[in-house]
Amino acid sequence: RAAPQTWRLSSRNNVQHHTEEITVDHLLVRRGQAFNLTLYFRNRGFQPGLDNIIFVVETGPLPDLALGTRAVFSLARHHSPSPWIAWLETNGATSTEVSLCAPPTAAVGRYLLKIHIDSFQGSVTAYQLGEFILLFNPWCPEDAVYLDSEPQRQEYVMNDYGFIYQGSKNWIRPCPWNYGQFEDKIIDICLKLLDKSLHFQTDPATDCALRGSPVYVSRVVCAMINSNDDNGVLNGKWSENYTDGANPAEWTGSVAILKQWNATGCQPVRYGQCWVFAAVMCTVMRCLGIPTRVITNFDSGHDTDGNLIIDEYYDNTGRILGNKKKDTIWNFHVWNECWMARKDLPPGYGGWQVLDATPQEMSNGIYCCGPASVRAIKEGEVDLNYDTPFVFSMVNADCMSWLVQGGKEQKLHQDTSSVGNFISTKSIQSDERDDITENYKYEEGSLQERQVFLKALQKLKARSFHGSQRGAELQPSGPTSLSQDSPRSLHTPSLRPSDVVQVSLKFKLLDPPNMGQDICFVLLALNMSSQFKDLKVNLSAQSLLHDGSPLSPFWQDTAFITLSPKEAKTYPCKISYSQYSQYLSTDKLIRISALGEEKSSPEKILVNKIITLSYPSITINVLGAAVVNQPLSIQVIFSNPLSEQVEDCVLTVEGSGLFKKQQKVFLGVLKPQHRASIILETVPFKSGQRQIQANMRSNKFKDIKGYRNVYVDFAL
Repeated sequence: RAAPQTWRLSSRNNVQHHTEEITVDHLLVRRGQAFNLTLYFRNRGFQPGLDNIIFVVETGPLPDLALGTRAVFSLARHHSPSPWIAWLETNGATSTEVSLCAPPTAAVGRYLLKIHIDSFQGSVTAYQLGEFILLFNPWCPEDAVYLDSEPQRQEYVMNDYGFIYQGSKNWIRPCPWNYGQFEDKIIDICLKLLDKSLHFQTDPATDCALRGSPVYVSRVVCAMINSNDDNGVLNGKWSENYTDGANPAEWTGSVAILKQWNATGCQPVRYGQCWVFAAVMCTVMRCLGIPTRVITNFDSGHDTDGNLIIDEYYDNTGRILGNKKKDTIWNFHVWNECWMARKDLPPGYGGWQVLDATPQEMSNGIYCCGPASVRAIKEGEVDLNYDTPFVFSMVNADCMSWLVQGGKEQKLHQDTSSVGNFISTKSIQSDERDDITENYKYEEGSLQERQVFLKALQKLKARSFHGSQRGAELQPSGPTSLSQDSPRSLHTPSLRPSDVVQVSLKFKLLDPPNMGQDICFVLLALNMSSQFKDLKVNLSAQSLLHDGSPLSPFWQDTAFITLSPKEAKTYPCKISYSQYSQYLSTDKLIRISALGEEKSSPEKILVNKIITLSYPSITINVLGAAVVNQPLSIQVIFSNPLSEQVEDCVLTVEGSGLFKKQQKVFLGVLKPQHRASIILETVPFKSGQRQIQANMRSNKFKDIKGYRNVYVDFAL
């Protein structure tokens, strides 16, 4: 009788399915695309017409035909009820090559493959051939994640490194990141992550059946990246005490995080913040085959009550206060976009979808956000699933400033354009930044932008979404602004309507603000009226966390300025390193504020400036040609930028395809302004474009970073 002795995987399978970067030793294929098997028979070969081969594929702990997690199909049965198909390629005396194809809607995950041989003699024999992994297929036009651009597929599925943009809206810096989605064991960890979700633990049969939907899978992964509801990958923390874990600024890649989560029995890794959550989610989604990119939104709104207004409160010194509503404007916030069809929405709302794994607000009872259609956000369609109102507020809420004095709140001004700036992602097959703000909203100040804002507001009112508050104040106002900008350029002053504004204030830095040096700046006061003006201006400085949370003020000053008609004056200011060094957060953000008032007017003038202190970056040199399986020397040059000794210095270096694991070098003590270098040895094990990422931390700073792109040639 015909009986398969062995089965051989075609060496072309993983290459044709774009999974050879993960492994060539095990079968990893994508749905909607055929893969080949060669069956070897003993006694005699397979005889079509006399013998029949019946294939059985199963996934999950409770495979079920009705749920689609079990399929039974045979060779060339055109009218088979199963969406899985198989056909004969070649047939020899002792071997038979067959092709199998999963439907483009099949559940992703680990499958068991069995066959039954039904011979002409009437006997039926069953064999278990082994396991394979099925992934989403952005190369298949019938797959919901199909992306019709090969350069985009290479960037958003296959690229295993990138940049996450941080800083402030006018001082944007790229942070290199090792996604490492094809590194050893990462695919297994990603599948384990699905099995650890609350959905699987509650109803594993239904959960596995729904894994064919990228909408469903993306929500599951989004919830599992944070650990607020389950044993997810990361614990979030937004404070300055990370002694029982890693400071989020120290991470340079996802691989170490995912492997630590797996090695500790799925205990959440400490700690992450928004860019870490988004980077790890990018790794998991790209590994599963869903095109994904990391997005940074500068001046990102966090509207807790759904009224599309971010309320900020100040005291009479210009110091920003915490508030009971917890509304904040994050200096930057990072999330993901994933590419998928949205058959659950009206036509036209597929494509890029926002997913935000940072645990901010609950969605259907769990901490996740999205997928929310980017087009729906731009058009103000906030009634479309999922979590579109919250994402809309992150990019297009208005900002209301209030003065708190004597237990009373006085409205200072409303700003319609300060939220959602320079929305950024890495360019396709380039290290440049791509500004995609126009994907999220119409141009600030345009009629279309205000019309969309009001449409979104009306939809939220109609649904009573969290209730609207201060409704009368939500009407569009003039182009007033709460000024905020970078250390590199002059910012727009805080303005009121022209019939009110007679004096303007703005800050100007005199030198680039480098860590360890004094910060020198001036307050510019301009009298635009034909009358004398006597001003009292309260100035203050305080550190900020990147989520907008203020720390205590560490510098205050009061200026009395008399201005003749049409006169401009400058008031010099200096904050010494000794004044700010003990108060600086890891984010290196300082907000300087000025609240001015005239003796003859009750009007207040508020102006802010956010300063991001900069470090010198790490320099990485590759010494010689990089060739697969050949030794390679890498020089890392670093320095202590401070005029004081730093201790507990640790250098970490990693890079997918270059290092098998993250390298840690304990440097100990670095003297003031000391510059040094070390040589690291490695053996590249993957060819193509690669990136080295490095970070140095100490007791005084946590995230001096550097990177170097390397092209690795095949061995000769």
